[in-house]
Amino acid sequence: MTLAGARERRVRTGGVELCVAEWGDPAAQPTVVLVHGYPDSKEVWSEVAGRLAERFHVVLYDVRGHGRSTAPRPLRGGFTLEKLTDDFLAVVDAVSPDRPVHLVGHDWGSVQAWEFTTVERTRGRIASFTSMSGPSLDHFGHWIKKRVSRPTPRKVGQLLGQGAKSWYVYLLHTPVLPELAWRGPLGRQWPKILRRLERIPAGDYPTSSLPRDAANGAWLYRDNIRPRLGRPRGDAYAHAPVQLITPLGDAYLSERLYDELEQWAPRLVRRTLPAKHWIPRTRPDQVAAWITEFVTSTEGGRPEPAVSGPHAGRFGGQLVLVTGAGSGIGRATAFAFAEAGARVVAVDRDAESAARTAELSRLAGAPEAWAETVDVSDEQAMEQLAAKVAAEYGVVDVLVNNAGIGLSGSFLDTTVEDWRNVLDVNLWGVIHGCRLFGKQMADRGQGGHIVNTASAAAYLPSKALPAYSTSKAAVLMLSECLRAELAGQGIGVSAICPGFVNTAITSTARFTGVDAEEEKRRRKRSARLYGLRNYPPEKVAEAVVRAVVRNQAVVPVTVEARGGRLMSRFAPRALRAIARMEPPL
Repeated sequence: MTLAGARERRVRTGGVELCVAEWGDPAAQPTVVLVHGYPDSKEVWSEVAGRLAERFHVVLYDVRGHGRSTAPRPLRGGFTLEKLTDDFLAVVDAVSPDRPVHLVGHDWGSVQAWEFTTVERTRGRIASFTSMSGPSLDHFGHWIKKRVSRPTPRKVGQLLGQGAKSWYVYLLHTPVLPELAWRGPLGRQWPKILRRLERIPAGDYPTSSLPRDAANGAWLYRDNIRPRLGRPRGDAYAHAPVQLITPLGDAYLSERLYDELEQWAPRLVRRTLPAKHWIPRTRPDQVAAWITEFVTSTEGGRPEPAVSGPHAGRFGGQLVLVTGAGSGIGRATAFAFAEAGARVVAVDRDAESAARTAELSRLAGAPEAWAETVDVSDEQAMEQLAAKVAAEYGVVDVLVNNAGIGLSGSFLDTTVEDWRNVLDVNLWGVIHGCRLFGKQMADRGQGGHIVNTASAAAYLPSKALPAYSTSKAAVLMLSECLRAELAGQGIGVSAICPGFVNTAITSTARFTGVDAEEEKRRRKRSARLYGLRNYPPEKVAEAVVRAVVRNQAVVPVTVEARGGRLMSRFAPRALRAIARMEPPL
């Protein structure tokens, strides 16, 4: 997605000429202004802008000295926050003279935008502000002073941690060397560095103006860092609602910088994202979804997310795919992520059930939800599903391999076909999901999470469940192996091990070695026993969400599952004795 189709204009202010690109109708749509960071140009926003342009009047501009905007002369003193505020006001007066704008900033664009949102002369011109990877220098200055004046081991550790992350700031204050590096080898290698470290896909970014932009932009640091950190303003309060999006893997900024932000931005919405620094390029779907939600809610008079569950800041806008989502644990899990604001792909072999789950997920809070029909045991069908999801919805952030079938009966009564059926769904279905969607997560390079539904039967031997228990034990070990392999790529893997949960699996489970009448009787009895236990699938869904948030390895859910897990470790002989007992059927 490029800037093709944008209207371009020039805005003159303070001796410079700014290049401004815009889409949409300012008279009919809210205006969203995107401000880029360092060493970027407005093209860093191209993926996000294209998505926002479907609903808003979108404006990008090259900050002075960057992209196709001219640089001040002399450079020294030409990049102060006061002059950057003049530029911003000139742009918004040109593109939206009669209505306040919704402001979005990344990196130094966010540093500037904090200034715009907290100075008195912009009051009434900003409807909302979304901040990404760039603190207010005034807030940062107060943060430092608070820790220096009242040091504790924890506060000193925070100072040292952020000091280490800010190594590049010291280098940019040295004379001449940054300019030589950017106009020389660093400028030539920067696109490769971004692709290697941040996994930024190739495209229209960075532009050919990068070496000049980076050399000029060094004055952003020199003109502002020391004055503001040394003498931070005491009145830097936000006069508009603020949405803070914090990438948890940001190599340059600590999460702790925002610990006291509520005192400066009382109307604050926090979001976190398991990603690195350049999220406008690596997570455009997520970023655009959160901006859209925040702008829409602010325009509607409620500057808080429409979804406000306990994990809305963690999963809002993320893409979650759940297999076996047509009923039971799968449907409850889809709803749990929908309530947290995630976009949901409900997958089931029953098309009608999948469609119903998607419909209810939208009602539960999912900004978008889709139904897909597939048999998880079908390798080619799963490959087609993975390709379609990546092309139409994006790379999955959370994969829940939940589809499964039940099978009961002695080993000698279990046919080869029975074994093939249960392993194809319970094990191969999980393998297909992990292989296909896990590879997409790894290729993206921004982490993710895989949840595999195993069972307490994975570690509780039973003479009545040899095939089912074997399939679930394999899922458990597969999850442990994958967790070790993918940890270095920021991809978590969890195995969920429920016990007796009241779902429809009892009505579809097969019983080997008996006739149809006896199988029907056993199904009814199993359903009655599970109903008496009455452990709801919603509690398993809650455990799934917690497992992702906490990155837990193995999660026994029910009391019997937790007790069985302990016995498998500390009293295996007792479990083997229990396994010889006849089941209550």
